[in-house]
Amino acid sequence: MFKKFKLNTLLLFIPLMSLMFCFNAPQNDDEKMQTIMVSVKNTLAYLHYSPKPINDAYSQQVYDKYFEMIDFGKRYFLQSDMEEFSKHKTKLDDYLNRGELTFYKLTVDRLYQRVDDADQISKDIFSKPIDLNEEETLILEHKIKKSPANKEEQYNDWKKFIKYNILQEIETLNSREEAQRKKKDSVQKHGLQDTIKLEILTPEQKFTKARDEVKDYMSETFTRFKKRKKMDWFTVYMNAYSEVFDPHTSYFSPRNKEDFDVNFTGKVIGIGAIIQEKKGNLFLGPLTIGAPAWKSKQLSEGDKIIKVKSLPNKEAVNVVGMLSDEAVRLIRGKEGTAVTLTVEKKDKTIQEVTMIREEVAMEDTYARSIIVDSPDGKKFGFINLPSFNAEFDKSDGRNASDDVKAEIIKLKAQNVQGIILDLRNNGGGSLTEVGDIMGLFMNAGPYVQVKDTQGKIQTLKNKNNNPLWTGPLVIMQNELSASASEILAGAMQDYGRAVVVGSPQSFGKGTVQTFIDLNRFLSTNDDFGSVKLTIQKFYRVTGESTQKKGIVSDIEMKDFYTFSEIGERYDDYALAWDKIPAAQFTPVKMVNVESLRKNSEKRMMNNTNYQLLLESAQWKENMNKEESIPLNQTKFFELMKQRKDQIKKFEALNKFKNGLKFNIYPDEIQREKKDEAFKKKNENWIKRLERDVYLQEAVNIINEI
Repeated sequence: MFKKFKLNTLLLFIPLMSLMFCFNAPQNDDEKMQTIMVSVKNTLAYLHYSPKPINDAYSQQVYDKYFEMIDFGKRYFLQSDMEEFSKHKTKLDDYLNRGELTFYKLTVDRLYQRVDDADQISKDIFSKPIDLNEEETLILEHKIKKSPANKEEQYNDWKKFIKYNILQEIETLNSREEAQRKKKDSVQKHGLQDTIKLEILTPEQKFTKARDEVKDYMSETFTRFKKRKKMDWFTVYMNAYSEVFDPHTSYFSPRNKEDFDVNFTGKVIGIGAIIQEKKGNLFLGPLTIGAPAWKSKQLSEGDKIIKVKSLPNKEAVNVVGMLSDEAVRLIRGKEGTAVTLTVEKKDKTIQEVTMIREEVAMEDTYARSIIVDSPDGKKFGFINLPSFNAEFDKSDGRNASDDVKAEIIKLKAQNVQGIILDLRNNGGGSLTEVGDIMGLFMNAGPYVQVKDTQGKIQTLKNKNNNPLWTGPLVIMQNELSASASEILAGAMQDYGRAVVVGSPQSFGKGTVQTFIDLNRFLSTNDDFGSVKLTIQKFYRVTGESTQKKGIVSDIEMKDFYTFSEIGERYDDYALAWDKIPAAQFTPVKMVNVESLRKNSEKRMMNNTNYQLLLESAQWKENMNKEESIPLNQTKFFELMKQRKDQIKKFEALNKFKNGLKFNIYPDEIQREKKDEAFKKKNENWIKRLERDVYLQEAVNIINEI
């Protein structure tokens, strides 16, 4: 949950006033990192909602978090390394206070050394025969795995990891061949034109192909690793310090902040193309319809990018071998400025293409709606809201509430009898958008209470008394619905304005974050990055926090995530749940939820597809919890066969259709005639909706309302 930074001036100015005069402009990377360390420490200590004591206990937590982040699989550092590092375990608090880089430099220098070692180990393994008949086992669960005792053990660990990847690759080839055979048999059985060419490989050919694929993958992994700059690892190091305060407090380098802003607003200034890395080269991925790359008519998916030039003054930069995120930053720039790409086409011709950068919207982040016809002839509206996006820096910026409003207007024109608002997988966004969206569905009233670190409670209210939609409303959620999603669902549930259906509980993120620019405290114009800082907790109008507990659905339906450890309650450093006095509000209580719940439970109990889906979810979760796997190819493929036999039981889920009919708007029908990509996107979306058992039940529920 984020909002624009508006703290009380005294809260910000008094404790940090001296910081503004403490640092001169750093002269090198070391001084810059030291400055960042102390600035982050002061920001955490003075402004965090629930500051931790910077002591030895904190140091040990940071130590454990850091190694989880940089060597999660315990494949790089040796036990001797960890013994050496452990001497610093209770000193990280002192290093933070002083801005001392001793531990950071020691671990990162050693990490680069161990990556070089692993690269050489990998090359040596691939230079020799690889025996898949040996009786070996790979440990999958990192909690029971230990760092290798010596270089010999490390070598064997990497060999096992490589074997595992080769076996997986062979299994992929086997599955692909099996799928082709089934398709060919089906075509021949029904007397259709047979154009399917089977690629039948011998076991030896599959092994060779898989080994070469994994060899390339390993080489690319190490190459990308080595290209990462030490400042990138410093960001990871600082996040070990910040995320022990709470999971949503993080240090953002200038680059990271830029990426966050793009995702938050759903817009980027550029050419509208995804950049993909393949075997050390960069290629154009899918082009955004209507964006500069697409409009040029000279660029295509699969073009290899050789150079990037920002006109008019900069020299062309060779991007061969460059990381994709670095190339992306060369291509992005100010709106209205020119950028030239030198590309190699698939026919090996070289072409220069100059484009003018534009604001490109990532449509998948915005609200979208469709008309749903139920089997009994009733018509409903379905609105999918992927995020609570907002553009704070523009008076005419695009916001989630405006998008939802536009979709409601379109649905009302189609005379729908109810609306389903889908907040599944919506991780949140702007706090203020919640009130504006609430105002589209009901009259004025409080929608959330916010408490700051001083204990001051503020009640935020929707002030709109002219709602756009007053008819039946169902809100869908799942375990990944978080933050702003939980505030909206919780408020509508507390008022009785909507019925919340979905997972037993949502994610449970009940905190508010803001960005603090570190250079605001320094006498320099350099950008030192920002801290995304937890400054408040929010509470429902009933006074209950959503922290850890989330929103409990009125009508519960388990899903794939229910059986996984997803949610704030599983994080060791999450803030606690608590409660404050309720705000004054008047429930509207439009429906009898108890009656709806009983009827839904009866339907879902008899819904064989839903029951099969739950069985599949439980089976997959149990499989994911397996701690080891055999690397003997006979045993490995026997295990894969067992899994395939078990999966057959769940194949019916792939054929399931919910019986609902989906209709797009008249203007979209016209657009489909001219825009093939838009048509394909619609078709794929509708296919997913047709297989959605939860949407089927949401329609049943709103039908009853």
